[in-house]
Amino acid sequence: MSAAIKLYHCRDARSFRVLWALEELGLPYELEVMPFPPRFTVEGYREINPLGTVPACIVDSALMTESSAIPHVLATRFGPSDLAVAPDEPGYMAYMNFLLMGEATLTFPQTIHLRYTRLEPPERRAAQAAEDYAQWFGSRLRNAELLLEGDHACAGRFTMADISLGYAVMLALSIGLEEQVTPGMAAYFERLSQREGFQRAKTAQGAGALL
Repeated sequence: MSAAIKLYHCRDARSFRVLWALEELGLPYELEVMPFPPRFTVEGYREINPLGTVPACIVDSALMTESSAIPHVLATRFGPSDLAVAPDEPGYMAYMNFLLMGEATLTFPQTIHLRYTRLEPPERRAAQAAEDYAQWFGSRLRNAELLLEGDHACAGRFTMADISLGYAVMLALSIGLEEQVTPGMAAYFERLSQREGFQRAKTAQGAGALL
């Protein structure tokens, strides 16, 4: 089945989850790499995505905006694929849990930390709030590590749950939260980053940024 997919993306932002998923699946897609934040830097972007956020992914003419949901949709809509875990598989509950945890539990507090350390003008930055959310993230990441199943999040194989969770670790390592990433989670991400799909996604966003 041919794919009709366009991804609006900012380099290494949440939309990287979708780009990584597309490369893992080997689906054809159109990529538009934009400066961050696109709601302020790209004229007309809110007409594409009223939220003004990334990702904005057009799948079969339908807009999707949630970075943890889109990889699962891609794997099931254009599958079957082992990158999704089916409801009748033993690892399905853990798969869905990690898929959502990567964004709702782990990425959210990082974005608050990032906002109040880098994105707000100096007079609006809040060191205490940033530190509180850094600690929140670290605590939840350590608890998430306890739930991992060997080298992967679940199901004994690499899945879209690893993309969701792995991106949360990737973000932490890029925004100054290295101290909150345990050696085990750092090693987990290092394994993920060696995948060809991850490397292709990094190359794709770099090439797109030059256009």
